[in-house]
Amino acid sequence: MKKILDLFKSLFNLIEIGILLMVLANIWVFAVTNGRTYTKISKIPPRETALILGTSPKMKSGLSNPYFTARMDATALLYHHGKIKKIIVSGEKSRGYDEPAAMKNYLVYQEGVPENIISEDPKGFKTQASIKNCIEVFHEKDVIIVSQGFHNLRALFYARNNGMNALGFDAQDVSANNSYYRNQSREFLARVVAVIYYIFNIEQRG
Repeated sequence: MKKILDLFKSLFNLIEIGILLMVLANIWVFAVTNGRTYTKISKIPPRETALILGTSPKMKSGLSNPYFTARMDATALLYHHGKIKKIIVSGEKSRGYDEPAAMKNYLVYQEGVPENIISEDPKGFKTQASIKNCIEVFHEKDVIIVSQGFHNLRALFYARNNGMNALGFDAQDVSANNSYYRNQSREFLARVVAVIYYIFNIEQRG
């Protein structure tokens, strides 16, 4: 019985250490990105280019994805207030599914953004890939990254670690619901993964 109790005690200690390390990883991400995200259009400094991180334009129900439309609204706001001159829409493209094209069409036909200033990155399968492509394919380092605030923190963490002088413009978040809490929980773990990948110099692949 004592061996079993000792085993449970050791397991409990490992779980405590794991939780502590995850919390510390998130604190690191917050510290690195502190002061580099903006919610007000009047406050954010201008940049030549905006990098828009992709998400599905539709939910499983077939309704418009509020995260998608909020990112497009935020991007259009940047453009119409003269904060950016060029836009990179980065997301996943596969058979029958094309996030960059959906973003570009929405910006052009719903937000009045000129088509000729928008470039598509169809290989932005992951946040890290979008950051890498922004640097290596489009040769842009001074950018404004557009996504929801919880996602922008991780994106800016990747950006800073890749030598980018990036800022984040937070698109409006959705009201608290099951999707909201699920995304927050997932992002907490994703920041831990981002820190691990940075420490061990791992390249995330789609």
